[in-house]
Amino acid sequence: MNIGIDIDGVLQNVGDFIFDYGSKYCFDKNINFNITGSEYNEKDIFGISSKEAEKFWKTYLVQYVTSYKPRDFAVEVIKKLKENNNNIYIITARNEYGLPDDEEGNMQKLTKEWIEKNKIYYDELIFTSEDKRKVCKENKIDIMIEDSPTNVRELSEIIRVFCYDNPYNRGIEGNNITRVYSWYDILNKIVNINKV
Repeated sequence: MNIGIDIDGVLQNVGDFIFDYGSKYCFDKNINFNITGSEYNEKDIFGISSKEAEKFWKTYLVQYVTSYKPRDFAVEVIKKLKENNNNIYIITARNEYGLPDDEEGNMQKLTKEWIEKNKIYYDELIFTSEDKRKVCKENKIDIMIEDSPTNVRELSEIIRVFCYDNPYNRGIEGNNITRVYSWYDILNKIVNINKV
């Protein structure tokens, strides 16, 4: 089976990072904020301007990309998936947005270094600025593990999607969408699919 895995929100808990570091950023900058846990991006979570959201990422993005830990058990479950003859495709829409000026052009390098440092197995690492549907079709992905509400909806039109549970995607349901809550939940559900 070809398994696609997103990074932000799936391999890493970007939501917790935004809550923790975003509230610190707003407090330190004396920005009045009110956290809403059901939104997808920092601008809407804190009710801040796009300009302030960009400043937040320029302050903390490198730290997130290089140092923030993988979700619990992600590394060992991915290894088990590979041992069970699955192909692992890490598919991310990460781009240069939010990198400080002195790091621009380095997102792919920083991401690869983080993956290697954390010993995350993959057969192929794909950076895409395009619709993930196209990438999934081209690589014959059977299951995509995703968190973005938009991507979950769009991908579920063509393949099975495991929607990694986050506050901002709790309303997403539909055909081909299976909600998952942890990496061992993912493994259990894939093992059960393979038994059928």
